[in-house]
Amino acid sequence: MKKRILFLTGTRADFGKMKSLIACVRDSGVFEYGIFVTGMHMMSRYGLTANEIEKSGFGNTFMYMNQSEGDNMDTILANTIIGLGRYLDEYHYDLIIVHGDRAEALAGATTGALRNIRVAHIEGGEVSGTIDELLRHAVTKMSHIHFVSSDTARKRLIQLGEPPENIFMIGSPDIDVMLSDQLPTLVEAQKRYEIGFDSYAIAMLHPVTTEQDRQAKNARIFVDSLIESGRNYVVIYPNNDLGSHTIFEAYKALQGNPRFRIFPSIRFEHFLTLLKHADFLIGNSSAGIHEAPVYAVPTVNIGMRQHNRLTHDSVHNTEFDKDCILATIGRCLSSKLVPPLYHYGKGGSAQKFLDALLGSTLTTSTQKHFKDVPFSHD
Repeated sequence: MKKRILFLTGTRADFGKMKSLIACVRDSGVFEYGIFVTGMHMMSRYGLTANEIEKSGFGNTFMYMNQSEGDNMDTILANTIIGLGRYLDEYHYDLIIVHGDRAEALAGATTGALRNIRVAHIEGGEVSGTIDELLRHAVTKMSHIHFVSSDTARKRLIQLGEPPENIFMIGSPDIDVMLSDQLPTLVEAQKRYEIGFDSYAIAMLHPVTTEQDRQAKNARIFVDSLIESGRNYVVIYPNNDLGSHTIFEAYKALQGNPRFRIFPSIRFEHFLTLLKHADFLIGNSSAGIHEAPVYAVPTVNIGMRQHNRLTHDSVHNTEFDKDCILATIGRCLSSKLVPPLYHYGKGGSAQKFLDALLGSTLTTSTQKHFKDVPFSHD
């Protein structure tokens, strides 16, 4: 009997990261797979991206609505655990695969651990400046197998007490897509989304759950800075974290402005093409830290959301201050070109992932033991 693997996806971002991994499992002929689709995917305000999963050629999907607009993260976590648990009552899986640091990932890891089902976590060991980091490390401790994107992340998981033999360094899976020759052309991407700009930047602002008292003000500063810069922008909606309504409110000032094209979501491959040809990316998205440097596209990174993330010469950090943001835009456009960053690998993640699954991964014990790391006293 074939082993059965369940992928859990809650956002456009984590599906983009896992897309090549799901495809390699599907095409291997060795495993059966399923996709539990929930979170932002199911919400019309964010583009109902659940439809994109099926359009990408994946079957065996189960759609679950885990939230309503404005739900707190604890409600989303609880709802996802309940829904996933009921699904697993009906369908058996040998492995649950989750990605990153969202509440849905924590729900998947928690449910798997409590049901004695192996859990694999993709891209653990990363750090950031928000509640996301706590969630990511919590997912790590609830998972049995780890697929990390760098040696730095691998060392952090060992520091967290995870056995080295259960940690597999595969790089960042989205780079498989980023560096492929299958991306649409710029003309195709511009035509699909009716973007008429010859020159443009990408703007992405997400809420910071630990800075709710400043969120509305910061969103207004961000929008005022974009308008005053006099440049063209492709604006993509925020995620659905607490405080997203303040960003939507601020974006009302962009309506009718011909220099802005605003989208709930953009298909991952088309987004990558637009990013690759952008003048810069501005906001506080991890795409500015993780993906943009792979294409050597400059980033204007605002605020503390990506605090402690990997630094690169293409990333220009600034505060939520209009004058500082405008000066940083000018600085990043006038700075010399830097080489692409390959900290997260040069592709091939899907094959490394499949090789691990074909090895002894699926026999990993579900009984976890903390692995002490020797240290010397100062």
